[in-house]
Amino acid sequence: MFEKILFIDRDGTLISEPKKSFQVDNFKKLIFEPNVITTLSILKKNHYKFVMITNQDGLGSKQFPLHKFNLVHNFMLDVFLSQGIKFKDILICPHTLQNNCICRKPQITMLKSWLKEGLLDKNNSYVIGDRQTDMELAKNMNITGIQYGKNISWNDIQKKLIKKNRTSSIFRQTKETKVHVELNLDNYKNSFIDTKIKFLDHMLEQIAIHSNIYLKIYSEGDWKTDDHHTVEDIGIVLGKALKQAIGNKLGINRFGFFTLPMDESIASCILDISGRPHVSFYATFKYQKIGDLSTEMIEHFFQSLSYSMNITIHLNAIGKNDHHIAESLFKAFGRSLKQAIIIKGNKLPTSKGML
Repeated sequence: MFEKILFIDRDGTLISEPKKSFQVDNFKKLIFEPNVITTLSILKKNHYKFVMITNQDGLGSKQFPLHKFNLVHNFMLDVFLSQGIKFKDILICPHTLQNNCICRKPQITMLKSWLKEGLLDKNNSYVIGDRQTDMELAKNMNITGIQYGKNISWNDIQKKLIKKNRTSSIFRQTKETKVHVELNLDNYKNSFIDTKIKFLDHMLEQIAIHSNIYLKIYSEGDWKTDDHHTVEDIGIVLGKALKQAIGNKLGINRFGFFTLPMDESIASCILDISGRPHVSFYATFKYQKIGDLSTEMIEHFFQSLSYSMNITIHLNAIGKNDHHIAESLFKAFGRSLKQAIIIKGNKLPTSKGML
């Protein structure tokens, strides 16, 4: 199983680096970087794991005895562990640059076990350090580097990593349909939607545009016979994909509500990412179909999405033109979803302690 790993430098990144000696060999020199513990605690909840990798020049020499290093280093680890932060591996090069060793960063010798095929999620793993050698290490590992320092704080890193990784990919196959949904909640680009039902494609595009998310939806199935299975299963898979991408819901706005017009029609959506599925739907259509989509399947789509995503949705619309009524409903849902998934902090938005 691929893992999201942060390969983190020690001195200058986790703890401050003394300006004169560069060696943290007594407790007076041990100073944790601002917000590092809080950030790592949050990133742990977002399924990141941690590996420490550090160059400790001359470790074990008379100038830098091992016992002095261990006293401070082990105390630092105990502080992290008291907050639930554990490093899966601690990699230390004790050599100086003049030793011309094979293990010193930015070389990857110490990391060979972590670079085995099928272990590392390279798209969502990072090297974090304060020096250019850390960025060179990231390049040698073929992953992204984040240079901690004056312009990037641990709070910045937290926001960047949580936001960047709200993605999902869900594939579902039954005897009736095959549906694949990929999405990204935070990196909008032109979506790709091919459900074989053209009007449904148009409606799903409204969700993508107005919620400002990237959607890739592809389906195959018995749509030529009837659109029921395709619409239902796309609702199910899209709901699961949204639920997976939102993750543990830490910091999300949770609620979304929007009313908008489309010519003579007006639609409203109120939603709650509550962990409880419920749909209230009020809209009347004159005809059985809009293009190649059955109008009765519009409500069923939102029901399927609600129950797979575990959210509450209230939708209502009035108007004279069926196309306008339908499109305004999907636009209103998209706008409400955009409000609800915004991250505004790091707390769970509920008094119950769970959603």
